[in-house]
Amino acid sequence: MKPILAGLAACLLLSACSGAVPSPPPQEVPVKTIEVARQSVPNVIELPGRVEPVRSAEVRARVTGIVQARLYEEGTDVRAGQPLFRIDPRELRASYAQTQAALTRARATAANARAVVERYRPLVEENAISGQEYDAALAAAREAEANVAQIRAQLEAASLQLNYTTVRAPISGRAGRAQVTEGALVSQAEGTLMTRIEQMSPVYVGFAQAASEILKLRRAIAAGDVELDDNDRVEVRLTFSDGTEYPVPGYIDFLAFSVDRQTGTVELRAEFPNPDGLLLPGEFVRAQIYAGAIQNGMMVPQRAVSLTENGGSVFIVDGNGQAAVRPVKLGAMVDGSWIVESGLQPGDVVIVSNLQKIRPGAPVKIANAPTGRKPAAKPSAKPSGKASARATGAE
Repeated sequence: MKPILAGLAACLLLSACSGAVPSPPPQEVPVKTIEVARQSVPNVIELPGRVEPVRSAEVRARVTGIVQARLYEEGTDVRAGQPLFRIDPRELRASYAQTQAALTRARATAANARAVVERYRPLVEENAISGQEYDAALAAAREAEANVAQIRAQLEAASLQLNYTTVRAPISGRAGRAQVTEGALVSQAEGTLMTRIEQMSPVYVGFAQAASEILKLRRAIAAGDVELDDNDRVEVRLTFSDGTEYPVPGYIDFLAFSVDRQTGTVELRAEFPNPDGLLLPGEFVRAQIYAGAIQNGMMVPQRAVSLTENGGSVFIVDGNGQAAVRPVKLGAMVDGSWIVESGLQPGDVVIVSNLQKIRPGAPVKIANAPTGRKPAAKPSAKPSGKASARATGAE
């Protein structure tokens, strides 16, 4: 027993002398990185917009009467001049016939008055009748001709009224829901609304930009921080409310040169082709306006950015080879990359992979040589020099 007890005492002595076993150093996480560099990036302005029809017409009654039939299918495309409604024409048809009969009678009266003048002309030359009688006959003939002209105009008006009993489309477009049904009384005096027609292709998208932002852009252009292109169109791209992008770009076609007194904004408008009818009038969309290029901008890939309530943040590799969080102010996203407005400096090494495995202060191992980021601008999305100048007031 004595040797066993001596061995246990020696083990306890050795354990007390050695102390706790040190923990191994944290393992480096392999990451891929990019090095931030100054570059030319698109100057993208994001604004909410509303889709508007290029043309919109309210179809209203131009005669008073009872609607006999609806001649179109609601919600379908109609062409200009296509019949939409038929109003009972019988009363106006009778009025037209009455006016036509009055015109026939007036023409007969005028013909008789002309014949009297022709008979009186040689008689007055021979002094067989007095000049006063001849003048009276000539005046009666002229009055009869004037009466014919007046009734002819009344007949033309009656013809127009009769034609208005067939209500036709004033423009081509998508006809909406009928506002009246068969048997309804429509009034010319009240201009009863019967339906609406909206032209769906192309369409307009209207939006407003703060006057202060317009001034800021003009100053950036004057200072050379934003460079405009040589073509004469400003491209606009749309995003639907569900986040999907409208595939066809549009272009700015109108800029108001006055500031709204109530909102302090400037009105802009873009025109978009709408061959498939995806853009609906009244719909809200998100617009991205490509207004030139920022010469000394910075961009980072979307996968490198973590979005929070306070904005965005990225992981960078600090001087000790550890991960560090850097808050950034983000601009627009272009081609899968965020435009960084502030928070990074040229030469910063941004981590773009294994973000879920790293924490602030964790050692990292760069698995690739840091590379820069090429500009993500779309060649077709670059805005115009002339139109951009018009849109900002700088020419």
